[in-house]
Amino acid sequence: MGTRWQALTQDPVPQEALQAAVEEIDAQMSLWRADSDLCRLNAAAPGVWVDLPAHLMTVLEAGLGIGRASGGAFDIGLGDAVAAWGFGPGAASEAAIRAARHARSPAHELLELDPARGRAMKHAPLSVDLNGIAKGYGVDRLTEVAKAHGVTSGLFAIDGELRAIGPRAFPVAVEAPLVGHRAAHSLLGLTDAAVATSGTYRHFVTVQGRRLSHLIDPATGAPLLNPPDQVTVLAKDCMSADAWAKVFMVLPQDRALTLAALNGVSVLSLGARPYATGVFAA
Repeated sequence: MGTRWQALTQDPVPQEALQAAVEEIDAQMSLWRADSDLCRLNAAAPGVWVDLPAHLMTVLEAGLGIGRASGGAFDIGLGDAVAAWGFGPGAASEAAIRAARHARSPAHELLELDPARGRAMKHAPLSVDLNGIAKGYGVDRLTEVAKAHGVTSGLFAIDGELRAIGPRAFPVAVEAPLVGHRAAHSLLGLTDAAVATSGTYRHFVTVQGRRLSHLIDPATGAPLLNPPDQVTVLAKDCMSADAWAKVFMVLPQDRALTLAALNGVSVLSLGARPYATGVFAA
């Protein structure tokens, strides 16, 4: 996944079991591995059913569901735009950028899933990118494997996505959205819950002196213009926190707060118009 995983626990758990869990997710969902199951789905022609492993099917179902719930603000079908702007395995391409900026239907209208048979079919050309949700699911898998080995309390992370299990409150810093600097904005106590942060200050390109985020606007196929500097989301599981953090980067404040309440998540947005819902410990 281009980053590292971490686990903090007092209970013994084989490191190789945790490593195998994240490697399995990477093998199924990476766009940097030509032999991944996701790349195999992307390479398939429309109208052809593709057999897929269970973990990938779980993430596809969740991605399409949050896409529908958010009115398309979260769209796993932006792989062509992500790659065009140089945020994928290859370099940016002006021709690809022009091609990606077209009227598009969201992935939840183009990708059909058959969970009972473990397969998916595209109804039109579609490039699926799960970078906005797969790391969160990877964290959830770390917790599942740890629990299976008898772990009752721990903190698990992949990059900026974290999940705590058990009754202990783990201190987790919410990073200040500063380019080139690492500093804490605030601190929260994470107890049997997950947190994920999405921001514009780490992964970006500079075009004509303007910083453009790696977060693609589903409406335009181009980087978001004037998004919050950062959004942090608390949820019961890390896959949901990861995906909803992307949603709230896209949506205006009023819609974000409404969806947060409807979906039982807490959100902290930092930027020109900071806002929060839920409980965050300063």
